[in-house]
Amino acid sequence: MSYLMKGLKCHGPMTCKVAGSLFKAHTLKNMLGIHEKQFKISRASSQLSSEKENSYNYIIVGAGSAGCVLANRLTEDPQSTVLLLEAGPKDTLLGSKRLMWKIHMPAALTYNLCDEKYNWYYHTTPQRHMDNRVLYWPRGRVWGGSSSLNAMVYIRGHAEDYNRWSREGALGWDYEHCLPYFKKAQTHELGPDQYRGGNGPLHVSRGKTNHPLHQAFLEAAQQAGYPFTDDMNGYQQEGFGWMDMTIHQGQRWSTASAYLRPAISRPNFSVAEKTLVTKILFQGTKCVGVECVKNGQRKKVFANKEVILSGGAINSPQLLMLSGIGNADDLKKLGIPVVCHLPGVGQNLQDHLEVYVQQKCTKPITLYSAQKPLNMVRIGLEWLWKFTGEGATAHLESGGFIRSEPGVPHPDIQFHFLPSQVIDHGRVASTMEAYQVHVGPMRSTSVGWLKLKSSDPNDHPIMEPNYLSTERDIWEFRQCVKLTREIFAQKAFEKFRGPEVQPGNHVQSDKEIDAFIRQKADSAYHPSCTCKMGQPSDSTAVVDPQTKVIGVENLRVVDASIMPSIVTGNLNAPTIMIAEKAADIIKGLPSLREKNVPVYKPKTLETQR
Repeated sequence: MSYLMKGLKCHGPMTCKVAGSLFKAHTLKNMLGIHEKQFKISRASSQLSSEKENSYNYIIVGAGSAGCVLANRLTEDPQSTVLLLEAGPKDTLLGSKRLMWKIHMPAALTYNLCDEKYNWYYHTTPQRHMDNRVLYWPRGRVWGGSSSLNAMVYIRGHAEDYNRWSREGALGWDYEHCLPYFKKAQTHELGPDQYRGGNGPLHVSRGKTNHPLHQAFLEAAQQAGYPFTDDMNGYQQEGFGWMDMTIHQGQRWSTASAYLRPAISRPNFSVAEKTLVTKILFQGTKCVGVECVKNGQRKKVFANKEVILSGGAINSPQLLMLSGIGNADDLKKLGIPVVCHLPGVGQNLQDHLEVYVQQKCTKPITLYSAQKPLNMVRIGLEWLWKFTGEGATAHLESGGFIRSEPGVPHPDIQFHFLPSQVIDHGRVASTMEAYQVHVGPMRSTSVGWLKLKSSDPNDHPIMEPNYLSTERDIWEFRQCVKLTREIFAQKAFEKFRGPEVQPGNHVQSDKEIDAFIRQKADSAYHPSCTCKMGQPSDSTAVVDPQTKVIGVENLRVVDASIMPSIVTGNLNAPTIMIAEKAADIIKGLPSLREKNVPVYKPKTLETQR
């Protein structure tokens, strides 16, 4: 206030008094006015400085399979500041993986599949074509996302999946542009080759148990006339072989381990857990930041370059719709102001459905005894001590891909073999010595949708996968059961084969098999395609091939939701690839490309095998 008093000189007490009374009203008025202006200025400047403190180049929503990859790659540039926001907790306790053994011990995977602590715990609508069953969808809500909950199976899909994406409008996402990013992400324990990576952050290994039932399964598949493939992620997907797994030195190797922890100490990187993003902030159609809630406190954070949604196939479309991007009619009904009418948001929902075919085992060699309390303690202690033993694998060590009938150009059925019995997602304990195969169609024609239940971010959206709504899908599932039974009936299983547990020998006719499928099929946990990538001219597309949300600025989606169509296999490896490729796009780098890499084709399509 010193500049106010410069013109007022005092020559003595009297003069000062008179001057004071003469100018009292005027001065007070001026001072109050200036004080008010100054308050406004200081409030505005503190708002600006707090915005600056809360401002980053990039905000990534979701520390899952894609978000961890992006956070690592974008902070490689020390000039780029990145904030990663995750609704769930860290995947360690006091910095220790051992104390969070339920996540990091591969054999403990069913604990978190059935626990709400690290899991969104979603459920579908009652399924009309499945006896009105409500199906359970676990989704990761923890550092690493679903890569901290999944069965650690590393499957890339078929080359033709990516060539199909390109035809569907995702230009630049064909196999020759995607393969290099699978390789960039990966360090395979068998070393690099034309298909495998040798120095990426994601460690991939093969099973170590050499279990006699895995051997019998692979032998039986060959006796049934299918080829053995030494790498279903390489030249030849078709056939049966040993599965790749995201397990490293006996521990789950999630994207939190592979990408997030190595980047966490970078000064340009901030990460917040237990922080739910409730809304994307816009100025007009320009995305400027997000609103989030942590410990009941609501705050805003700002991005001066881009906000990137990596919440997955349920959370990303949900957040878009909550923020006014989606079908305008649906949003208006919920009182959500429309930022951009984009009717494809939440549509095109695709998933893999699977069923367990189970056979009783006549020898006590399955994992049944390992699930007895004393044995579980022994297995757990060995893992905690050395990261070895039966706790160091998810036991899904063999599997395969086949074609359902002649004329199908590449595999459309997948098998995972397990030397154990699983009941209700592992929520019910195994009851006998048994082995099983998880089998299901890969490119089902049933397509669903998801919509908001309300404008409350805490309400789960309505999920309608519309399973088994086409005759083709029902026929393919019938084939899955028949072809599995044929493999289990081969000579290699003779010394192990007891009675069929599921479906059971009483289920023989097509009608009986169809009823079994309706009653027992379950999600393979692969929801995807709800923010599909395509050309801006496609009214059903949500993002363009640069992963930018169509119709707005400075907003991207990078996760399994942007797949134009579901791939032939598990989704974790493709999601990591998508994020690796998107990171280069965001950085403005030219896409990696590998031309003319050979891919197996069957000698003839006139036969099924």
